[in-house]
Amino acid sequence: MAWETTLDKRVSDYLPALKWLKNEPLAKHTSFRIGGPAKRMAFPASTEELVVLDGFLKELGVRTVVLGNGTNVLCPDEGLDAVVIVTGAMERVERRGDTELHAEAGVSLARLATFAWHEGLTGLEFAHGIPGSVGGGVVMNAGAYEGALADVLTEVTALWPDGVRTHPVEELALSYRHSLFTEHPEAVVLRAGFRLRAGDGAAIKARMDELMERRKKTQPLEYPSAGSTFKRPPGHFAGGLIEQCGLKGTRVGAAEVSVKHAGFLINTGGATCADVLGLINKVQDTVRDATGVLLEPEVKILR
Repeated sequence: MAWETTLDKRVSDYLPALKWLKNEPLAKHTSFRIGGPAKRMAFPASTEELVVLDGFLKELGVRTVVLGNGTNVLCPDEGLDAVVIVTGAMERVERRGDTELHAEAGVSLARLATFAWHEGLTGLEFAHGIPGSVGGGVVMNAGAYEGALADVLTEVTALWPDGVRTHPVEELALSYRHSLFTEHPEAVVLRAGFRLRAGDGAAIKARMDELMERRKKTQPLEYPSAGSTFKRPPGHFAGGLIEQCGLKGTRVGAAEVSVKHAGFLINTGGATCADVLGLINKVQDTVRDATGVLLEPEVKILR
């Protein structure tokens, strides 16, 4: 019996409230708007639903892919023979004590920053314009404008193959676009705690607005993309190197190096995964040949 049939029955019997879709296009759930169908897609609304579903998947040996907001991934045109778990419905956030916030994995970083502002807490303004979720942000130690989650995280609770564990920040191995979870993709971030500081609401809002305006002026937000396509190489800026090599506007199919910000590869309309991969390779080869620097993708490429 195919795993799909067995799993469909398990979900129907034990998780009747779970949103469960068959052959759902990944393009609908990623910021690149690229990707074929996933065999099954689940939208757990709680940690409990996710843990129960994960147990079924492990028992059946089914490949699992976890997405938050889908803002830092490139999915294959042929889709995935897998169950894709989208955490966006896990969206509880609360204040604990004077300066701590706790948020589930599916909470968007923009919403988390706005929640902090409304609570009069400062420290998350940099995250206001980052399009990802708490879960994905923790995994990649998301950051912008001289701020990063490493600056404010206190703990992360994750689901491991042997159960749920909570890690203090000291165990998270946080560095540039790196965490304990980039080394251990088998773990699923469930929620995270943040320690902020009391601040002035007007000043917090002004800083958030300032950073959003900078994004609008410098980034091609009007096109589907996965944000900065490449990691910042030591001593350089990826966008600067790409622009220096005259690659702005370079295209493969409908994928293009943005003329607004060379660090962004954008979908101008109907781009395929193959288009983007071809453009990534072209940019890497050109920059390496001209400067000796090999650009490493920041976007996660799913196969």
